[in-house]
Amino acid sequence: MPLEYACIVPHGGDIIPQLAVRRTEHLFEKTRESVRKIARDIREVRPYTIIIATPHNLRLQNSIAIVTAENSTGQLKGSGGRKVSLSLRCDRKFAQDLLEESTRKSMPVVGANYGTSEGPASDMPMDWGTLVPMWFVAKEERVKARTVIVTPSREIPLSQNIAFGMAIAEIAEKSKKRIVFIASADQAHAHRKSGPYGYHRSAVKYDEFVSLAIQENRIESIFRLSKRFVGEAKPDSLWQMAMLAGITKVVGMRGNLLSYAVPTYYGMICASFVRA
Repeated sequence: MPLEYACIVPHGGDIIPQLAVRRTEHLFEKTRESVRKIARDIREVRPYTIIIATPHNLRLQNSIAIVTAENSTGQLKGSGGRKVSLSLRCDRKFAQDLLEESTRKSMPVVGANYGTSEGPASDMPMDWGTLVPMWFVAKEERVKARTVIVTPSREIPLSQNIAFGMAIAEIAEKSKKRIVFIASADQAHAHRKSGPYGYHRSAVKYDEFVSLAIQENRIESIFRLSKRFVGEAKPDSLWQMAMLAGITKVVGMRGNLLSYAVPTYYGMICASFVRA
């Protein structure tokens, strides 16, 4: 059973204790504890490869990005000049297999390297959508898995992101190595007037819809959400969760909502998915 675990993990920097603003750190505690539980779950799976779908790496117009670099390194700054850094080894073989299979199926994918073609300088700059979840997995729990970073496209039909998730699962199921999938995702970003995206009542409704979809084990129902509704709620989660929905079409998985919080202007959901 190669693809043994999947999850939805938020990526607000304040989840990492070293970056949290002291006066508001407590607002993230419920989410932080859920992320730590997910990281412990991943450690117990002992994966060879962790595939992480992030909205903040290379955003290619009309294309899904697959990082084919050997490494990914980055840092994230918090208040008062504090910062954390992380470096990951990438699973180039899985990334290349995914690129070839997706291309064969006529999906809009692009492979992306950075620096040199191979070796230590083949090093894709790491975004916070990758760094925050992987901080807990790689730093706190010291999981040594290799990583595959992918970024969905918001311009293509949602069904193509779902199909890409199915391709991930199909390749993983043929592998003899344990695989984990992380949908790095913050939910609606329009919860507060004081936030950068303002307030819209659709934000609460969007987060409620996603929470219920997880609880009722029907994550694929996000496919029904209208573009207007999504535009009003302003999530950055839909497209990564579409990939997760594709995975669950191939691998029967049972969802478990671990926590939901709105510590600031955006919602944060933590959820785990295990094989049914």
